[in-house]
Amino acid sequence: MKVAQKTIKFLTIAVIAIITSTTFASEAGEKGQPQSDGGQVNTQAEVKAYIKHHLKDSHDFTLFSYSTDAGERKHFGFPLPVILWSSEGLVAFMSSEFHHNDDGHVLVEKKGLKFAKIHSKIYEIEKGAVAVSFDKSEHATNAQKPLDLSITKSVVGILFAGFLMLFGFSRLARQYKSREVPRGFGRVLEPLVIYVRDEIARPNIGEKKYKKFMGFLLTVFFFIWILNLLGLTPLGFNVTGQIAVTVCLALFTMVIYMTNGSKDFWAHTLWMPGVPYILRPVLAVIELAGFVLIKPFSLLVRLFANITAGHFVVMSLIALMVTMKEAFGPVASTGMSLVLALFIMVIEILVAFLQAFIFTMLSSLFIGMAVEEHEHH
Repeated sequence: MKVAQKTIKFLTIAVIAIITSTTFASEAGEKGQPQSDGGQVNTQAEVKAYIKHHLKDSHDFTLFSYSTDAGERKHFGFPLPVILWSSEGLVAFMSSEFHHNDDGHVLVEKKGLKFAKIHSKIYEIEKGAVAVSFDKSEHATNAQKPLDLSITKSVVGILFAGFLMLFGFSRLARQYKSREVPRGFGRVLEPLVIYVRDEIARPNIGEKKYKKFMGFLLTVFFFIWILNLLGLTPLGFNVTGQIAVTVCLALFTMVIYMTNGSKDFWAHTLWMPGVPYILRPVLAVIELAGFVLIKPFSLLVRLFANITAGHFVVMSLIALMVTMKEAFGPVASTGMSLVLALFIMVIEILVAFLQAFIFTMLSSLFIGMAVEEHEHH
């Protein structure tokens, strides 16, 4: 009962915090300055720019935006901390100081340095310059990128998913201390935990060693699944569509199966028995490349590409109400857009689970290959 009351209080505070969150106006909405956050989307070029903006990470959390009668752009959400390691050391400020500008028109001055944000990337401008200049290759000529340690929207999504997992599984663990069959939301989690154990871990790793890796496999499965589902909500998360996140997940898997590899695994990898001696060094290079590069690359690319493609398709179908308005009229184009987008969203719910399953399955398979003990005759 006390846990339920604490949960209700927390959710109430969270809702109030979202409703009363900081409102900050973008100076890019004024006349004579372009809008880089989307604004009104009426042309195909603006649609492409909006989709590209949606797929990227963001330094602020915007719930929704609108334009006033005066043409000023208003954004409802909350700013996030911008943490940079610049030429003068650590610099920190809130993203609201950029006023939601993403094309470099708004400069933030800290410690005698000027910072501009262009396409979700922050630049430190050289002294005396008033704007970032680019060459033909789109490389900044008078600015450099500081080390960005900011709490971005994707980081918020990761922390939120971690909180949900910690909250859900801690309650499930406490229930097992007093009862054999969990109740409430624990009944939803238990079949999924058993599924990961019996259908993924045991068949691929083996009865003797699967328990050692269950914590990692469960964490990866639910982490990816929850973030995939959050990406389908109006909150606009696209965490698993960020290449940096999938790279880190793949590296975790690689480190685990490389550090837990058995003697037989390393013997068969570095000096494969049963083949001519002259071929063993060549095969060793190929095997190492497979475990160090190819297998992690297949993990990170599959997750990144499928989630990014799913978001791109959904956003493109929603944009049909704009791009097809002249050909079919506003009613027909909107109806077609909603029907197709709804159909793809249903498929994306399945894909959210499928990608979590595939990543976990392949991770367990690679771990099983590394810890397997071969029979010697």
